[in-house]
Amino acid sequence: MTVQIYRDAWGIPHLRADNVQELAHAQGRAIAVDRAWQLEVERHRSQGTSAAFLGAEAVAWDRFARQARLDDTARRCFAALEKRDPETAAWVVSYVDGVNEGLVEGARRAPEFAATGLVPGRWEPWSPLGVWLGTHILFAGFPAKLWREEVVRLLGADAVELFAMDGPGTSGSNGWLVSGERTATGQAVIAGDPHRFIEDPGVYQQIRLSCPEFDVIGLAVPGVPGIAHFAHAGSVAWAITNAMADYQDLYRERLRRADDGASVEALDPDGAWRPVARHMERVDVAGGPSVEVEVIETARGPVVIGDAGGGPAEAISLRYPPRVTEDLGFGALLPLLRARQVADVDRAFDQWAEPVNVVQAADTEGGLLHRVAGKVPVRGADNRTRVVAAWEPGHEWRGWHEMPYGTVEDGVAVMANQRGPAAPLGVEFAPPHRARRIRELLDASRTWSARDMPAVHMDTHLASAAALLDRLAALEKGLSPEAVALREQLLCWDRRMEAGSAEAAAYAAVRGAVVRRLAAHPALAVLADPPAYPEVFLPWLALTPRVGLALENLLKAEELYGIDRDAVVQSAVEEVAAEGVRGTWGDTHRLAPWRALTDTSYDEPGLSGDHDCVLSTSAVPGLTDLSARGSAARYVWDLADRENSLWVVPFGADGVPGAAHHRDQLPLWVKGGLAPVITDWTKLTEPARRAMTTETTYAQGREAVHEQRLDGFGTVRILPLDPRADLDVVHSWVSQERATFWGMNGLTKEQVLETYLHLDSLDTHHAFLAVKDGEPAALFQTYEPEADRVSECYDVQPGDIGIHVLIGPAGPGGARSGYSSGLLTAFTAFVLTGLDRERVVVDPDERNAKAISRFVRQGFVPGPLVVLPEIDLPDVYLPEKRAQLAFLTREAAFADVR
Repeated sequence: MTVQIYRDAWGIPHLRADNVQELAHAQGRAIAVDRAWQLEVERHRSQGTSAAFLGAEAVAWDRFARQARLDDTARRCFAALEKRDPETAAWVVSYVDGVNEGLVEGARRAPEFAATGLVPGRWEPWSPLGVWLGTHILFAGFPAKLWREEVVRLLGADAVELFAMDGPGTSGSNGWLVSGERTATGQAVIAGDPHRFIEDPGVYQQIRLSCPEFDVIGLAVPGVPGIAHFAHAGSVAWAITNAMADYQDLYRERLRRADDGASVEALDPDGAWRPVARHMERVDVAGGPSVEVEVIETARGPVVIGDAGGGPAEAISLRYPPRVTEDLGFGALLPLLRARQVADVDRAFDQWAEPVNVVQAADTEGGLLHRVAGKVPVRGADNRTRVVAAWEPGHEWRGWHEMPYGTVEDGVAVMANQRGPAAPLGVEFAPPHRARRIRELLDASRTWSARDMPAVHMDTHLASAAALLDRLAALEKGLSPEAVALREQLLCWDRRMEAGSAEAAAYAAVRGAVVRRLAAHPALAVLADPPAYPEVFLPWLALTPRVGLALENLLKAEELYGIDRDAVVQSAVEEVAAEGVRGTWGDTHRLAPWRALTDTSYDEPGLSGDHDCVLSTSAVPGLTDLSARGSAARYVWDLADRENSLWVVPFGADGVPGAAHHRDQLPLWVKGGLAPVITDWTKLTEPARRAMTTETTYAQGREAVHEQRLDGFGTVRILPLDPRADLDVVHSWVSQERATFWGMNGLTKEQVLETYLHLDSLDTHHAFLAVKDGEPAALFQTYEPEADRVSECYDVQPGDIGIHVLIGPAGPGGARSGYSSGLLTAFTAFVLTGLDRERVVVDPDERNAKAISRFVRQGFVPGPLVVLPEIDLPDVYLPEKRAQLAFLTREAAFADVR
């Protein structure tokens, strides 16, 4: 297997392999080395096990993940993928194998493991699907239905439209396509930026994947193989935005306990009470008591709010497409990488499931694509707007919508979460300001190039400011001199939310004061105390953010429940004028990224932009000027020449704090710069590239059960021993005087072969050959202690595994310091993570001081001196042996990563 990883000047990995499966393995390993902490956080979040190392703050999410059955859904989707698309399933497994191989090395680099005591675990084949689902489960904003229920209950149905905006927990994007007729090169350009909660490490990884079948650069989701959302394959490029479709439903359930007090029944639409799935799970919490979670699933879906109580009770269940179809759309991922034309991208996105996106694509033959992709159920209108009664007929799903296509008008297509081609599929969309502004900017010139696009990304004009400024302009009397001066300052402002603008800071201060007054007014304050829903849904239910994001609607509405809005604006202006506005917008509008571990230090830069600007760096008016949401990446795909393409992420390619490429792109991102995309392999200079694996010569075609690259040492592949193929190597090693304690000196080749053929027939004992950089390096055996004579000498614990190690003579380069340690590191990583064991036991002969010393240096703790009894069976004879037991726990093995 030949796999190479190159790094450009920004540390971005460029991976090259001989085939698709090897490339997937390399991608998994590369992300694990760069972002082990991020991967493990996301895996645990999808499983609902993150509180075990993050503490009580993570319990709310873990409870939701358990109740929503995220991990179980991922398992079901992968099982279905294996049957439906075995090639893609095998490709995902290759990626997972790469992750598992790289996690130990990545964890050694990441200080967060030490801070939390977390030990890297093992990824399962469905883990990438769980990460995908956990990342996107809230994209459609189903909690907004809880908010609308409260608005209808307390203010009436007419009030819903006032707050019908993209909510505070929703992710969005800008995206635009300029066809060749409007570019300097005659080839299309695609550009944009996904708006998500900014996380450190970032939610996207810049990467290049190259093999004989394809060569693709783009933005990958850490923990998921391939490049799904934003990519350039040379002859075709594509990008997505959030379609703002509604494809998840909430059902109000009537539940009751059965006579046994544990079983639960739900009332179905036909009037019958029927048993539902129910069990208990436990969420472990670091530093606190564990939490019991009741998991209930009705015919509609998992219950995410409430339970059956002590008798008949109401709860709310969630119905979402992957739980129904057992399909997360992973069947689209390989066809996307293999795409050569727009038609290929179109067919690939026919298999897309979640989240529902608007896709834009272009190819070098002039093909253009503007469409919606995903699964949206056909059902009644009430399902889309509110929580519906599970016991009433008419709320069932009746198939799937055909995905609509958009148009490219005058050579341009723009999607910024506004009502567009997905309008029939959604309820709440973003205001049209970003989309209109992008179109306005693009229409200002008939000819565009890739290098022109950053100016569009960074535009800070705030059209939504008009609603407040128009009311301010109408205030001509009754203002204090200080308020008059502030009013004049704002009316002369250019409405650009620039970080260095004092006027933008003044506008934000007045806006915040208006929002707080409106939210406190008795007419709206009835919404301030929502029902006692789980914490994970609170961002959608908080009144002040809702008022802040809907302020334009609230100020422009013909009437607002008797609220004197001019008086509200006047009092807000007086408040801000009296307090004075000091500094600029960037002084308070600062980046506030999410980190799994709360960072007490805070020194992030000030930002330009605002929620309704093209440069959408979202504050929460009335609550905070800090920006937790913004451009999670920016990209420009040039179809004329891929090396004219540009990209940037908020922090960097490396997820390790303090690493050279952890935050090196942040200055670019803040100022609007983009890094060049490099695709010429010769431009990746020698210091920036390294081989991840080498060309193997020994047992090259044999599949390894574990492969690990150790910096400064080399690559170790652990192969199942083939007694016949490996006989010459093994016999030469066990015959040497240095192998006296192995107990096979003097045996003929036939006797050695018979020994290992017998071992190969056992289910409890296994033999492996370690190959370092293509050369045989060590013989490695594992055994189940309870099936071995060692069990008579110590108390075997669950999760124990025994090992024997015979390190062969060093290769052509000779032995050097750390040779044995490097091999032992790979062996222990394999048994502790690859075989998922908790403790390793060794039993070297007490006279073998060299081996005992080697194990102790590796972290093994000596146990008792024991006498292993003689065994005399037809197939094997083992004489009595005085052994020094020693033990290495999983925790101790990775102590230096904690």
